[in-house]
Amino acid sequence: MLAGSLLLVGCGDQTEGAEGSGKSSDAPLYDKLPKDIKDAGVIEVGTDAAYKPMEYKDGQKIVGLDPDLTDAMSEKLGVDFKFTNGTFDGLVTSMQTGRFDMIMSAMTDTKERQEGLDDNGKKAGKGVDFVDYLSAGSSILVQKGNPEKVEALDDLCGEKVATQRGTTSHALLKQQIEKCEKDGEKKLDIEAFDNDDEARVRLKAGGVAADVSDFPVAANSAKESGDFEVVGEQMESAPYGMAVPKGSPELRGALKAALSEIIDDGSYEKALKKWGVEDGAVDKATVNAGS
Repeated sequence: MLAGSLLLVGCGDQTEGAEGSGKSSDAPLYDKLPKDIKDAGVIEVGTDAAYKPMEYKDGQKIVGLDPDLTDAMSEKLGVDFKFTNGTFDGLVTSMQTGRFDMIMSAMTDTKERQEGLDDNGKKAGKGVDFVDYLSAGSSILVQKGNPEKVEALDDLCGEKVATQRGTTSHALLKQQIEKCEKDGEKKLDIEAFDNDDEARVRLKAGGVAADVSDFPVAANSAKESGDFEVVGEQMESAPYGMAVPKGSPELRGALKAALSEIIDDGSYEKALKKWGVEDGAVDKATVNAGS
């Protein structure tokens, strides 16, 4: 992901997180924001809006849990959050070049992302800081009825498996390739897509045995479509984080304070319950808690 392309899709697809709220110096946490964001009256957010229920497109508007959380945070900060759609593996690079102020896209907080390391552990960028707001692992999504009898990653040796490129689930499957080979099993074949919607289309068509994705996305797909089911246990549960560039302590601090406020006043819990992901709730805002 850290070596991702600058290529963005749907650059015109934007939504403001707190419609009509506008800039307000009367908001309780307004003074915590950096001057450039106060002047702009908006926090520019990069996202990959194909990860329901976290963020997805409803017509031209980006909706989901992440926009709902920033709606609530906007009331504390006094500025709008504006989401712009892009490809997941290009979000960090785009933020580092100034296109976005932050990323909120069901992004797992990892040490590699914090330190700007590529898949081989080599320095590939400046890295980012995370304000962690949800806990989630990877899950295995299969066709309804589980025709391939998949219950765990080990059952996927010798199979084709779909996932979204550059994600933690993608990294998990790369590790499984090595395990299959070590155990003398047939090779696992990964089909990586730009977004999880494409991965699920491939699964529905029967082209792959499973789709490995983040638990909230897999659970929501199974619930709403009727075509899939989640099997096995969540794997490697870790925090989702709002990412900001290194060297942005004011913005990081303002986001952490706003998240703490909405946890305390109950609007955080309300948003999670709306989307059925309350099992991933955190009890306090943390910074760089991923490992």
